[in-house]
Amino acid sequence: MPIDKDSPVPSPTAPAAPRTPNPRLAIAVLCIGGLTAALTQTLVIPIQSDLPRLLDTSAANAAWVVTVTLLAGAVSMPLAGRLADLFGKKRVMVATSAILLVGSALVAMSSTLVPVLAGRALQGLAMGFIPVGISMIRQIVPPHLAGGAVAAMSATLGVGGAIGLPLSAWIVEVGDWHALFWVSTGLAAGVMVLTAVAIPHVHDGGKGHFDLVGALGLAVGLVSLLVGVSKATTWGWADARTLGAIAAGVLVLLVWGAFELRQAEPLVDLRATAKLPVLMTNLAAVAVGFGMMAQAIVVPQLLQLPEATGYGLGQSILAAGLWMAPGGLVMMLFAPVSGRLISTIGARVTLMIGAAVLGGGYLVAYVLMDAPWQLLLVSCILSAGVGIGYAAMPTLILDAVPPREAGAAVGLNALMRSVGTTVSAAVMGTLLTSNTMPAGNGFEIPTEGAFQLCFLVGAIAAFAGVAIAALIPKRKAVDATPGSEPVGAGLTAG
Repeated sequence: MPIDKDSPVPSPTAPAAPRTPNPRLAIAVLCIGGLTAALTQTLVIPIQSDLPRLLDTSAANAAWVVTVTLLAGAVSMPLAGRLADLFGKKRVMVATSAILLVGSALVAMSSTLVPVLAGRALQGLAMGFIPVGISMIRQIVPPHLAGGAVAAMSATLGVGGAIGLPLSAWIVEVGDWHALFWVSTGLAAGVMVLTAVAIPHVHDGGKGHFDLVGALGLAVGLVSLLVGVSKATTWGWADARTLGAIAAGVLVLLVWGAFELRQAEPLVDLRATAKLPVLMTNLAAVAVGFGMMAQAIVVPQLLQLPEATGYGLGQSILAAGLWMAPGGLVMMLFAPVSGRLISTIGARVTLMIGAAVLGGGYLVAYVLMDAPWQLLLVSCILSAGVGIGYAAMPTLILDAVPPREAGAAVGLNALMRSVGTTVSAAVMGTLLTSNTMPAGNGFEIPTEGAFQLCFLVGAIAAFAGVAIAALIPKRKAVDATPGSEPVGAGLTAG
């Protein structure tokens, strides 16, 4: 029977999903694992200003406690995806949970810089759990649950970061900062056990070898590029260190790309990622990731600025986190909404809707920034857009690549989101520090216009995501009867 939809339809050539005794339990475990890995990204933000004192080091060195986790997470997502395609997704998820446990325990038992950095890097590596879990869902979940499950799992990338801030602020307020990481250790242990017990083993490993040279090249290129971007606010965009790191990263990635194209079994199939559906989805991921991070940088600062400024809202760190916490819940609640939209109007249009809601939220923020409740409303609108948009991207990727490359492809898409968030953090930091006014005692604070400019830039990025998503090819009408062309084989640029 002909199908003329831009919605995901299981390919008749795809392997049948194994029977899972309790698919909803499996979905819950995967989402809990994703949330646990993602919340480590914002775990130290409430104590960031105190890290130099707590670790007896300089402010510049202490800043790496945040940066190293972001860098490790960016590198781990495509690598974990490829390892999962080769050795099996469940094995890799259990391994990443164990890495999170070790990293969290190491930081919990440390009070000096070097072991804390090592532990935070290990926590970042655990981010590989998320794309692997997303790529596994279609193998273990019945088709009628798969869309919503992919949406929910994908949303954990944003939800974990959103709930991490108020949770960690509360823990720090009632106890010692090490308690943050003991909690993370306990969560990681629980995720590791639940993944081993509740997730069925699927014989999904493929033949081939792991491209170690490609992995090292990707890691070096990404780290150099992202260090340059993330440190640009501190060093200055024209500083030799910034320009050198970015240039070196770009050069290494170009050489890495040329190397990968010559490999029979590359770490990342660049020819597949250059296909229009994958390429446009990944570019949209950068734009939506940029939009997501802009609110995480700008809104807390606006909430915490003193009321004496005339536009600051005078909230404590904990209060600011609590004002933003509902946004994380909204993001998760909109994941099933995104799943229903994907099944009815297609992932492409759903992504466009999500990015449009995100852009609209920033336009609302431009005029509603005079009270905490207004920023709560803004945060919920922005989070709804992120929840819808993030959920649609994996479906577009999974529909465009063969099952044997699903892990690596979803991992690369998650990496592109991470690139967007890193660039956003640098750009927002630059905008806020470039438009300041005196606050006394030699301190400078961002002006009201700086915050409004950030909201406008966030809106531009989100609407750019809408335009990019519009270029993702639609599915052609195909015949889904046995022996016909596989669904998704024909694509048009309409």
